[in-house]
Amino acid sequence: MGFIKFVFQDWKANAGNTKGRFILVLYRIGNYSKKRKALKILFIPHLILYKFFVEWILGIELPCSTTIGKDLKLFHGQALVIHKNTIVGSNCTIRHSTTIGNKGGSDKRCPVIGTNVNIGAHVCIIGNITVGDNAVIGSGSVVVKDVPPNATVVGNPARVIKID
Repeated sequence: MGFIKFVFQDWKANAGNTKGRFILVLYRIGNYSKKRKALKILFIPHLILYKFFVEWILGIELPCSTTIGKDLKLFHGQALVIHKNTIVGSNCTIRHSTTIGNKGGSDKRCPVIGTNVNIGAHVCIIGNITVGDNAVIGSGSVVVKDVPPNATVVGNPARVIKID
């Protein structure tokens, strides 16, 4: 995939969401350069600007080395924390005040989020777990166990309330 197509792969998914578009374009430029050693050096100013502006000013911890599929929808963005080892599939929606990461300590394994997953606001997804394709995670949920495909989970700790 060419540079322009790679950088704008989330553009259409975030129609009408200027902030989401802006953040994801900056993320994709950084992600593109992190995967190519020659560009990594050339894009050092961008990576510094990204870290300062997106992480420090906007409060969104979305490391450029994180693996994210195309068409990510990023709503609001405030207080978003995604660990660099997390894997997010294509066509996912992530809302504000969401934390996705490891349990800390010696357990460095992170969640794997499937495709078409809809993550509500104020959600924590923690540990070496898998969130299946087409899952919906309700607002305020704390997910510490695997979520099956096509399931809707809610609560603290999250529990399945529906499987389509």
